[in-house]
Amino acid sequence: MINVAIIGYGYWGPNLMRNFNSNANCHVSYLVDSRVERLDFAKKSYPNLQVSQHFDEVIASNEVHAVVIATPVYTHFELAKKALERGKHVLLEKPMTANVAEAEELIKIAKDQGLTLMVDHTFLYTNSIQKIKSLVQNGDLGHLQYFDSTRINLGLIQQDVNVLWDLAPHDISILSYLVDKKPISVQAVGVSHIHNGIENIAYMNVNYEEKFIAHFHCSWSSPVKVRNIMIGGDKKMVVYNDNEPTEKIKIYDTGYTVQNDEDKRRVLIDYRIGDIYVPKIENNEALGAMVKDYLDSIDHKTTPISSFESGLTCIKILEASQKSIKNKGIEIEI
Repeated sequence: MINVAIIGYGYWGPNLMRNFNSNANCHVSYLVDSRVERLDFAKKSYPNLQVSQHFDEVIASNEVHAVVIATPVYTHFELAKKALERGKHVLLEKPMTANVAEAEELIKIAKDQGLTLMVDHTFLYTNSIQKIKSLVQNGDLGHLQYFDSTRINLGLIQQDVNVLWDLAPHDISILSYLVDKKPISVQAVGVSHIHNGIENIAYMNVNYEEKFIAHFHCSWSSPVKVRNIMIGGDKKMVVYNDNEPTEKIKIYDTGYTVQNDEDKRRVLIDYRIGDIYVPKIENNEALGAMVKDYLDSIDHKTTPISSFESGLTCIKILEASQKSIKNKGIEIEI
């Protein structure tokens, strides 16, 4: 039985509490939050739960084997470092840390201590993304050419990170999971309509070798909520719409071939418009699958799907995007 302490009971904390509490292989030993009203709220649903306002007190307990940190990103490094140094396994909410240097230091400590360090990229555990992963691995899409995501809505405006740091980790982690390529550079532009100067609208391109490109559009200022990803290969293309209740994935047997004519002065393009296939995708509790992966990685010393490598890649891209925005969209190498 793995004893877990959950740190932070804000927006995402109750979801984590529910899923960890329902897993038979762990026991939620403590809930930590600096706000008494949040602890009182949690006690209404979990009357036997031990609560505390003091992280250091809980982390010093030998009863706690693993921690789940769901606090603002600027606190992640300090809390995770203390937990790892006390021999605790750590699950961090996305984004992993506030910069690459912090992420790399946590990874080194976790490796030295032989501990699990994982990031909660929940979308990797959805049946939809698992289906797309199988399409990519089986070569059904052919040679991948592009990844295009749109994640926009009205709010929730964050106070400590810009819109890319808030929304893009979902799709960056999906991209890194699906595509076995390393990013080489980032270009990004963004604008702030908020008095604190934090960008609420941003566009980012991530460049790879072999003419593969990824594009991200994120906004807190959209009148509609859009959660859409398009992935193009030279055989087929996929559209993933997370807002769709049933037909989340559509596979298009669509593409084109390019030929030069005999005198090589013209380019001849042959378009192919084929069938559209909608696979049946069973809904699943992705967060529950993530919790199971975290606990299994502790029990069996396996590498989780959402490993620290996934978290580090995400932070590298985000850090480069911030540098690019502050330098008027120049290309930043990773």
